[in-house]
Amino acid sequence: MFVAPGEPLQLQSFPRPRLASGETLVKTTCCTLCGSDLHTYLGDRQGPKPAVLGHETIGTIVAFGPGYAPIDGKGGPLEIGDRVSWSVAASCGECFFCRHDLPQKCELLFKYGHEPCCGMHPLSGGMAEYCHLKRGTAIFRVPETIPDFVASSANCATATVAAAMRSAGGCRGKAVVIQGAGLLGLTAAAMASVQGAKHILVADVDPQRVSVASRFGADAAVDVATGPDQLADALYAATDNRGADIVFEMSGSADAIRQGLPLLRIGGCNVFVGAVKPISTVQLDPEQLVRRMWTLRGVHNYAPIDLADAIDFLAASWDQFPFVEMVGGEFPLERADEAFQHMIATRAVRVAVRPGGQLNSC
Repeated sequence: MFVAPGEPLQLQSFPRPRLASGETLVKTTCCTLCGSDLHTYLGDRQGPKPAVLGHETIGTIVAFGPGYAPIDGKGGPLEIGDRVSWSVAASCGECFFCRHDLPQKCELLFKYGHEPCCGMHPLSGGMAEYCHLKRGTAIFRVPETIPDFVASSANCATATVAAAMRSAGGCRGKAVVIQGAGLLGLTAAAMASVQGAKHILVADVDPQRVSVASRFGADAAVDVATGPDQLADALYAATDNRGADIVFEMSGSADAIRQGLPLLRIGGCNVFVGAVKPISTVQLDPEQLVRRMWTLRGVHNYAPIDLADAIDFLAASWDQFPFVEMVGGEFPLERADEAFQHMIATRAVRVAVRPGGQLNSC
């Protein structure tokens, strides 16, 4: 259980949840630590406390609430024993935003791994032996062929990338720039490659992460720690000086945003994904926006259709890319604090926590 930034996680016991109609209980198999978990742990991002962190999770269904005919996100029946992933949030389906295809902005949103555990629904994070899924959660089966380490991030990184791709209209035949070579950026490169992008350029300030990008489908991977000139040169050489059809900003860096906008071709689209914690402001020249006919889109989380696409993508393509290698360590639940410390020390893209034993949570 997360108590406060700078304090060790605490092991806490809870009774087995009593399920209401429409609810599901899942026994957690694996939880990978996301960058937003780390931001909360370090105090860089405000979150409720105490809380059970973790939202990149897979598990096995062990129980359903009474009077509930469980249906997965594709309309098929769910059964006890199914290996599943679920949407990062539960939505009501009836409010203004749900009715306008923005369920991730539901007025009654319940977000897994981001809720206080002192109320009626304490086991809502992945760093626990069980996760209590509320009504309004989109649940999808996960094929056994996808390894745990890969499947765990489907309901965060992979689904968010699928949402960004959908927002941009897809990548087939396009010149794509991806800023940030964390799991979001690497997944975007892989997905753009599978979609048939014409050029894929990945940029990051971390040479270790840059070195991996080509294995995820990048045509060029550029270290921009000293500036954006090399990235611009590579892009213009590949596009007859036109620039990028799409720029995906997945680093959360204000510098990356400043560097990315000028790389767009006339009529290009910039999709912003990474800035999920406060950063410095970025100036925008409205005349350039108008004259160059740019489209700017922000993507935060995703809709259930994106999680379906994410699982389908992984089922078909996970073994074409080194996703498994992106998990730089594995820890039991009782050593969850070590998992965070390991992530900080090694700058691992992901670290896994494997719950087990009694009904405890961290």
